[in-house]
Amino acid sequence: MAQTGNELKPVLVFDSGIGGLTVLREARVLMPERGFIYVADDAGFPYGGWEEAPLRQRILDLFADLLATYEPEAVIVACNTAFTLAGTDLRQAFPDMRFIGTVPAIKPAAERTRSGLVSVLATPGTVKRAYTRDLIQSFAARCHVRLVGSENLARMAEAYIRGEPVSDEAVLAEIAPCFVEKDGAHTDIVVLACTHYPFLANVFRRLAPWPVDWLDPAEAIARQARRLVPLIEGAEHPEGFDFAVFTSGNPDFSTRRLMQGFGLDIATPLLKVASDR
Repeated sequence: MAQTGNELKPVLVFDSGIGGLTVLREARVLMPERGFIYVADDAGFPYGGWEEAPLRQRILDLFADLLATYEPEAVIVACNTAFTLAGTDLRQAFPDMRFIGTVPAIKPAAERTRSGLVSVLATPGTVKRAYTRDLIQSFAARCHVRLVGSENLARMAEAYIRGEPVSDEAVLAEIAPCFVEKDGAHTDIVVLACTHYPFLANVFRRLAPWPVDWLDPAEAIARQARRLVPLIEGAEHPEGFDFAVFTSGNPDFSTRRLMQGFGLDIATPLLKVASDR
């Protein structure tokens, strides 16, 4: 049945923390007629340190609750770690739902590089995932691709966007392995393979030993969501959506203030999954 402007279903944006706000920002521009529900699994954050089996099960259990509770039109999984691990499982478990995934932007990086030296800055979980290596084999076999798994950048990015101080030395230590010199050539593209990292893009540019293209996939993810979600002509933005859900049920003051800055109210999570590991 066709949707009317008064009953448009929302789009759900999911991330382990607040990094998915980079994708939400772009999706709102392209999908102004839709309401959005932002879900942060802050009780499980950060995902990079989880073992694969329990994290996969947690994500599947969370989505069983989320889809039943909020009945979205589509889901943007704005988390490389979650989607490279559980994207296939989500589509199999919920075949009637549109899932827009987030994967490292290795194909566009391979198409754009002039030096042939590309780095992928990601979480440890994304770096070790077979999905990521398959992308390299499929689209960047002729490039030298360095995978850099950062243990700390996602936390740093969350702190930075909340207005907390982050030292240049600490950031530089995390990004330094991305910069490779080989046979007179230099890394010219760094793929930001975690939606948290674009929050620090200006810091990265300032600290980089030479200029590179920091590839942020947020706009491409939003374009894919727009392609998959029906555009309803004449629809007005619905009331009652545009809120954020934190699985901990207790985001701190700076996080609440940040959500307000993005025009998102904080809602009580109506989820069965335990708020702790």
